[in-house]
Amino acid sequence: MSDPETIRVYDSRAGEYARVTASDGPDATLQAFIAALPPGGRVLDLGCGPGLSAGHMAAAGLEVEAWDASAEMVALAAARPGVTARQAVFEDLQAEAAYDGVWANFSLLHAPRAAMPGHLAAIKRALKPAGLLHLGLKTGEGARRDALGRHYTYYTQDALFDLLRAAGLRPGPARHGADTGLDGVVAPWITVTAHA
Repeated sequence: MSDPETIRVYDSRAGEYARVTASDGPDATLQAFIAALPPGGRVLDLGCGPGLSAGHMAAAGLEVEAWDASAEMVALAAARPGVTARQAVFEDLQAEAAYDGVWANFSLLHAPRAAMPGHLAAIKRALKPAGLLHLGLKTGEGARRDALGRHYTYYTQDALFDLLRAAGLRPGPARHGADTGLDGVVAPWITVTAHA
């Protein structure tokens, strides 16, 4: 994510976002992701926000790197035990066969549509053979800003699966739901775990 307005929103509302997304433990999707990785596996939380998922993964014994474009989010993530956090954008991912898993939970939805194939290709390169990508996006068509000024790109399941396959990733079953976001709006979403 390199959209300056989106980053500004997250910098200014990092604490509020952390409160909205707080939980005592990993949800079922994160539990399944952790269970599918080798013990002590290396994971990149790409667009980690306040580091909630990164913290849960570290507590489960994984080696966790957490990246976010927002300096305020990185500060929150870095405070979680076992999490190594740094300020970085999606384009900074240059690693090859470095991670057992990449957790991109509602982060790549801030990237422009034209950039998504390149981001997915970089993730594929960064994953070890048989590595896992978790991807969460909002569903719909087009792109627009929310009431807070954050940029979103929306995807249908078919379009998402086509992008994953084009990057050399094998998508597994999708989960669909809807939740209230920081802007107070209920929005539909999709998550999928894809195999390298």
